[in-house]
This record gives sequence, C-alpha cells and structure tokens, in this order.
Amino acid sequence: MKRYLATSAALALVSGGAMASGLDRTGQPIGIIFEEGSYVEFSAATTSVDLSGNDRTNLNPAGSASGDVGERFNMFGAGYKRDINEQLSFALIFDQPWGVDVNYPVGGSALLGGTTAQADSNALTALLRYKFNERFSVHGGIRYQEIDGEINLAGAAYTSIGGQYNVRVNKDGAFGWVAGVAYEVPEIALRAALTYSSEIEHDFDLNETFATGATAATSTKTKTPQSVNLDLQTGIAKDTLLFGGIRWAEHSVTDLVVPGLSGLARRSVDLIDLDDSITYTLGVGRKFNENWSGSLALIYADVDGDQLVSPLAPTHGYEAIRLGVQYKQDQMTVSAGIRYTDLGDAVASPGGNPVADFRDNKAISIGVKVGYHF
Repeated sequence: MKRYLATSAALALVSGGAMASGLDRTGQPIGIIFEEGSYVEFSAATTSVDLSGNDRTNLNPAGSASGDVGERFNMFGAGYKRDINEQLSFALIFDQPWGVDVNYPVGGSALLGGTTAQADSNALTALLRYKFNERFSVHGGIRYQEIDGEINLAGAAYTSIGGQYNVRVNKDGAFGWVAGVAYEVPEIALRAALTYSSEIEHDFDLNETFATGATAATSTKTKTPQSVNLDLQTGIAKDTLLFGGIRWAEHSVTDLVVPGLSGLARRSVDLIDLDDSITYTLGVGRKFNENWSGSLALIYADVDGDQLVSPLAPTHGYEAIRLGVQYKQDQMTVSAGIRYTDLGDAVASPGGNPVADFRDNKAISIGVKVGYHF
C-alpha cells in the first residue's frame, strides 16, 4: 500500500501543469525522490489550446476576431532515483518547466494579426535526500536550465514601432538551486513536503529586426521565478489517498526588456509582463485492486493583478479538473491522465493599452508515464 500511495500522487503529474500560470508548465515536481528503492520513469504529454478573442470595438469598429492563437505543444520528462544507503538517496529529474506557443493568424485580428511568440526550455535537476529517521528528511540540490525563443510583433497595435518587429532570444543556460524538508508518517501514508526553488538569471544574446529592415545585436538579463511548493498526502481510508498542494511562483520577476525596441519606443518595453500566482490542488486517489488505481483532482490558479496581460500570454488564472488512471504489474507501472482547463478571461494590452478581449477559452491535456522499480 505504501508504494501505491506514493505513486498515486505522482500519477496526477502525468497531465499536470501543461497549461499553467504565465510560462509555468510543469510546476517543477520533485516527488520522484520519495519513490522506494531504485526507480526510473519517462513521461510525455500534449496540450491542445483553444484560445481566441476579439479586438476591442472602441479601437476597431469591426471588432475582428483573432482566430485561434493557442498552438498545440508537447512536453517530455524523465527521472531516475537510487538509494545510496539507508539514509541517503539521489534523484535526477529532466523536465521542460517554461514555455509559450502563441500565434495570431494573419487575416484575423486587425490589431494583432501576425504576432507570434515561441519559447522552449529544458531543465535538469540533481537532488539528494537525507533521512534523519522514518519521519523527518531534508532534500536539496542544483538545477540547470536552458531557454531560447523568438517573438514577432505585428498588426495595427504596433504602429508606433512601424507595425513589425522581431527578436530572436538565443539559447542560454544557467544554474539555480533547490532545498526542502519533509515529514512522513508511513503507517497512514502521510507526507508533507515543502520545497523551495531559487530564481535563475539568464544573460541572453538577442538579434532584433525592425520594420525598416535594420538589425541590432543586443543583450538582456532575465530571471525565471523563485517558487515554493507544498505537497501533501494522507491515507483517509483503506486504499484511499487524499492529496493536494499549493504552489507560489514569483512570475513578476520574469521580464524581457529588449534594448533596441525600448530605444525605438523611447521607454522601457517589457514583452512578457507577468503577475505572481498561487496554484491550489486537491484530489483523491483510490486503489481498485492489485493492478488498477485512479485519481481525481481539482486545480485553481489565483493570479495577482487585473486582467490586463501581454498579448503573448493572453490568459489570467485558470480552473482545471484532472482524471488519472494507473496500471501496475510487478515492477512496472503505466499511468495516463487527462486534464480539462478553463482558462481565465484576460485583456491583451501591449504597453498597457487594452486592444483585445479573450474570454471562454480552454485547453485539454493528455499524458502518459511509464515507471519501473528495480
């Protein structure tokens, strides 16, 4: 039962943060460090985003529709955990924590048509866990991540910069750190784990291209946010687990201020402009028999600030429901999950100027994970 309860909570991550606050996609989980013995896992997920809006009629009498600006995206993950001795264990985690895929179709929004944003990331986290006894442990380690991307601004909303602008954000790698503490009562499958992830600062080389065709090689510094994850679980009945979590992330530190564009606009231009968020999760897992188990979870993301957001991330908070199922045979487990996300309404506002309303949007994520104990 102990192994079931540990893996049931992990099952919720199969289709976990695939459409989260701002650029946050995975929630940076470290649950693999609590697996029993030696363990390896691989996961994949895909998210289909239905994200559309309309130009604000006071700026554009036609009120043209944007079309679907949300691009489907895929995520991959992997992890390895091994006990070094009875007290010390090690884990290596690969995830893709940050990303954006937005494309305003040409011929859609008169104000934003042709605007696109794409960013990808890869992160590798190395963790150690030390058990003082059966109840108390600490964990910590280092995280290395790489990020790159490209942004294209187009449409009537950007006439002040010539109606066209492109910036290529070249790949940069940087280090951060992770630290946490956990309390467990194995007899009732209770575990509370608190984990802090530091912000990571990147020094990006940029290639800017302006409407005139002029180019500039510039650079800027950008941080990904510090965050705190509180993960909870406890047995509430035979073969039944209650689990949940709270994640705070300081997204407001993630700025992309580009020198050339800022000089052209004669002001500091932040192309990202995100707000801090707190995400709450509450769910229940149930073992049906020796092979099958399942979970159901509700998720709510509360985002600071008003609904004015960057056109490159035109959502503001969300509510989601997530269903997972797991099959276990000997040392192998196969987990699958589906998540429906109701994306919060937002107003696309380049430079703080409202130009388009985004309402009643959604995303559907599907994921699978294969794990093996050895």
